[in-house]
Amino acid sequence: MPLTEFYTNKGKAIFNMNVLFHTLGCKVNQYETQAMRRIMENEGWHTDEYHADTQISDDGLAIVINSCTVTGESDRKLRQLLRRMRRSHPAAILVLTGCMPQAFPEIADRFTQADIVLGNASRKELPRQIHRFLTLGQRIVEITGHNDKFESLSIDEFQGRTRAFVKIEDGCNRFCSYCIIPYARGRVRSKPLDELRTELESLADRGYSEIVLVGINLTAYGQEWNGSVCDAAELACSISGIRRVRLGSLEPDLMTPEVIERLAALDQLCPQFHLSLQSGCADTLRRMNRHYTPDEYAAVCENLRRHFPDCAITTDVMVGFPGEDQREFEESLGLVQQMGFSRVHIFAYSPRPGTPAAKASRQVAGAEKTHRSRRMSEVCEISRDAYLDLWKGRTVEVLIETGVEDGHFEGYTPQYIPVRINAKGKTLSPGEIVSVGITGNYEGVCEGEVICP
Repeated sequence: MPLTEFYTNKGKAIFNMNVLFHTLGCKVNQYETQAMRRIMENEGWHTDEYHADTQISDDGLAIVINSCTVTGESDRKLRQLLRRMRRSHPAAILVLTGCMPQAFPEIADRFTQADIVLGNASRKELPRQIHRFLTLGQRIVEITGHNDKFESLSIDEFQGRTRAFVKIEDGCNRFCSYCIIPYARGRVRSKPLDELRTELESLADRGYSEIVLVGINLTAYGQEWNGSVCDAAELACSISGIRRVRLGSLEPDLMTPEVIERLAALDQLCPQFHLSLQSGCADTLRRMNRHYTPDEYAAVCENLRRHFPDCAITTDVMVGFPGEDQREFEESLGLVQQMGFSRVHIFAYSPRPGTPAAKASRQVAGAEKTHRSRRMSEVCEISRDAYLDLWKGRTVEVLIETGVEDGHFEGYTPQYIPVRINAKGKTLSPGEIVSVGITGNYEGVCEGEVICP
């Protein structure tokens, strides 16, 4: 639809339309926002990220919120965000999409600040629905069921980033007792390899040297055709121009010896593995409906380190899950201490309405969750620093992200170690990969000096 045919519901013609995007949640959401930006740009819209201090006229302005609903706290923050945006931009078109309306269509109509509410299956409908709202001037709520096939989205750039996330899998069949995501995302669907190749080649042509393969349950990639996440990783590593391939979050029970052996044959694969733990206690894992024991998890980490010496293993750990008593917490703390993680995302359990865990007995008090989070954090900081200390005096390859003050730059190694670099007067560019000698680390960031050829 040509821009000149867009009208507000007040009859005022709009010739220059802008859409701002605000993304909440995971890397998959970030990819999907990029895909929606591409769709809107192809329709002639000007797109950008939304910032709280954005100064732009409400005329011809739409703001799209790509929502997350992983916890009840996520929904509370979403309501606050919508109210704040409506106060700041009273005449703009507010669009709510993403996981929240998809998971809870029965309550999506309560988000009255949003003029348009769309589910995850309606991303490609965004231009049409905005035009429909402009034409009719009536609020739109349209949430359809999940597609049986993988949604054919693609990007050829990732604005504002030196690495590109590429979504290759959607949905989850696991139904952890605390998680609403299978309802928000549906069952497992995988991106066909031919579509993936086309997208990767396009990103390589645009100069992206690092690709991050992401999914809701990434390790389930290809299960519809008896495939494997290795198929996607091998394809990405075969694309000329792509120098690094990184994997998103992985399920430990699906990281079989065969999978690890295939991945170890890929020179471009970054030796950093985000292996979701959640708890180091077998009893807690059982109540979570996780599909491994602490011993099985430890064995996967051992196998990864055997095939990828000095690899970084990062993880998520939850404290205060319903029924977690002091013994269970101490078991979880002990395993985390034993594993030597390079980085840990610690979060206190937050009830997610609609899940079995939210209705479980023996909920843990908030003050106790805070105490356990603090203790877990202390252990993880020691583990992080011990891992970073291993790199002192070594030379690493760093992908430059940004410049900072005093002639320094920041970037990441293949192990996803953050490095602050003394460029020694050399000008470095975002996306460039340079050799850096590590001199030490401070508060979780390595420091080093660029090695000039």
